[in-house]
Amino acid sequence: MLRFLVFQHMPWEGPGSHLLRAAKKQRVRLDIAELWHKPIPDIDPYNGVIVLGGAPNVNEEQKYPFLKSEKEAIQHILKKDKAYLGFCLGHQLLADALKAQVGPNFCTSIGFAEGRLTKEGRVHPMFHNISQCLPLFKWHTQAVIPPLPKEVYILATSQDCQVEAISVQDRPHLVGMQFDNHAAAISDVKTWIAGDQKLLSSKGIDGSNLLQSTAELESLIGAQFDIMFENYIRIIS
Repeated sequence: MLRFLVFQHMPWEGPGSHLLRAAKKQRVRLDIAELWHKPIPDIDPYNGVIVLGGAPNVNEEQKYPFLKSEKEAIQHILKKDKAYLGFCLGHQLLADALKAQVGPNFCTSIGFAEGRLTKEGRVHPMFHNISQCLPLFKWHTQAVIPPLPKEVYILATSQDCQVEAISVQDRPHLVGMQFDNHAAAISDVKTWIAGDQKLLSSKGIDGSNLLQSTAELESLIGAQFDIMFENYIRIIS
């Protein structure tokens, strides 16, 4: 059985229903590391890490001190060439570790957007049997900013964000996704709305509209996430 350590940054932003279901289906064990109040366990026994999203920006180490040890852990993961799958902040932390720039996105992106696979995305094994255009569940104000280091490929893009997914040349097991499709389920979105109400209110975003869109797209996104996660496990198996 494969084992992943999951870096969780906020109490309300857990692994997500789609990820939990897909991991169980692929017989993958997920151990949760709650970074905001516990130290990071030894990573070496694990096949890799899954790094979730959350409120911090990558440069907010003073406000969120755990980011310092997390960044050190990510460098260790890259040095050991273990599997890395990041969502939202996890995607940005991977990019930061690879010397890419992370900063404010040109727009707030909360809700759903249409993503499009790039030429590199269409041939990356993570997106095998995934349509070129796919719905993305978004919850961010920061983003990875082009241009990227030459060994870092953009796998997906959208009108809301230029860099929706990345991977690394000859290292397809290193994947970052700006979107949160692992948690695009009604139960998760309700929790996120309650947990991040301050941000939603400041941006004038109606939670009821988010829930309506989630209800319409949950099944499709869930089915696509199952395929993507199965593809990812094949990459590292």
